[in-house]
Amino acid sequence: MLNKLTAFVRRYELIVPGDEVVCAISGGADSVALLFTLYLLQQKLQFHLSAAHFNHQLRGAESDRDEDFVRTLCDRYDIPLHVGTAPVKPGKKGLEAAAREARYAFFDTLPGKIATAHTADDNAETVLMHLVRGTGLKGLGGITPQTKKLIRPMLTVTRQDVLDFLQEYCLQYVTDSSNTTDDFLRNRLRHHVMPLLTAENPRLAENLTTMALSLRQDEAYLQQAAARASTLEVEALRQMEPALRSRILENFLKENGVREPEYRHISMVQNLVFSSKPSARAELPGGVTVERCYGTLRVMPQGQLQPVKLQCPGETVLPQLGLKITCCPAQQIINTDTVFTLQISGDVWLRSRQTGDSIHLSGGSKTLKKLFIDRKIPASQRSLVPVLTDGEGVLAVYGIGADQKRIPMELPAMQFVITEI
Repeated sequence: MLNKLTAFVRRYELIVPGDEVVCAISGGADSVALLFTLYLLQQKLQFHLSAAHFNHQLRGAESDRDEDFVRTLCDRYDIPLHVGTAPVKPGKKGLEAAAREARYAFFDTLPGKIATAHTADDNAETVLMHLVRGTGLKGLGGITPQTKKLIRPMLTVTRQDVLDFLQEYCLQYVTDSSNTTDDFLRNRLRHHVMPLLTAENPRLAENLTTMALSLRQDEAYLQQAAARASTLEVEALRQMEPALRSRILENFLKENGVREPEYRHISMVQNLVFSSKPSARAELPGGVTVERCYGTLRVMPQGQLQPVKLQCPGETVLPQLGLKITCCPAQQIINTDTVFTLQISGDVWLRSRQTGDSIHLSGGSKTLKKLFIDRKIPASQRSLVPVLTDGEGVLAVYGIGADQKRIPMELPAMQFVITEI
């Protein structure tokens, strides 16, 4: 396992000398193996190691047991540990997704790279999940080795490799009881489908991971080709290979406010391209309207948001944006592009950008007009970017972050969580 992980890390340059690496550890077999492997490799790869554990408070005493186990393990090897906790409530996408969002929101507050213990078996299960739900080349690529600050050094390591490694080093671990149920699709595939497929080919997990990594390369090449060939001219789009056209249209929708374009959304715009009508429209999520104006596609301009006073504490639903804002006293300081922990002054409002609005980010102060231009937010969508304000000015901007001067050094404070509905 040690050699597999080291080779994979070097192949994808996941860790370079001088890196700060935070190992996400639940206390389970995979994460314990990852933490100890990174502990052994610190000097060889010349990085600084710490660990992070998030207590979801979903399994009562068992959740606290896991936290105690992780604390003891890290103390034994003098590994600095970050611990976060927050109550998790199921959202539109279910409890598992809500727990993941809370966990990664905590990870976003930590410095350096976050190493997670996704294995080849996890990758194989992910590919199967995408197949069950319907997917394209990107979905068949499974779990990516690196996403921004997240790294996944164990993607070529199998679950059996992990168990053998733990036995070799006499390492203990805890078991999450929720992993033994069939409540989630991943668990059902793990318990019932994977054993049948593995019986046909014991190297199934490794083979699917090899396939996924190869398809990721193909997808990356096609995305580069799509970027080079990008156009909104109808005739040019008609003449393109479907693989390029669909990616150009997908990127067009992402750039104009459709955060996660689905196959049906891309098909709606593609129908505009091949329509016999020179003028037609497609209504898409987030209030985005794509229009074909004779030989060109464009996004129709939209009006400004009407100012809305937020319920604080409480929930404010914004059906025109497909968003919900939840405000409550903060239990810990978390700040991402959708979660803001803030010191507020008076009532909090949500509105569009106004002339003179500015925000203090890590790189200094910048007007929202300049910020939106730098972030390449299309002019037609800038008036629909939600801005949180109070009596002293801008608090945060949805999809970008909080004003650094309004983030508290300690509690009490209010936390705003913006989710899709």
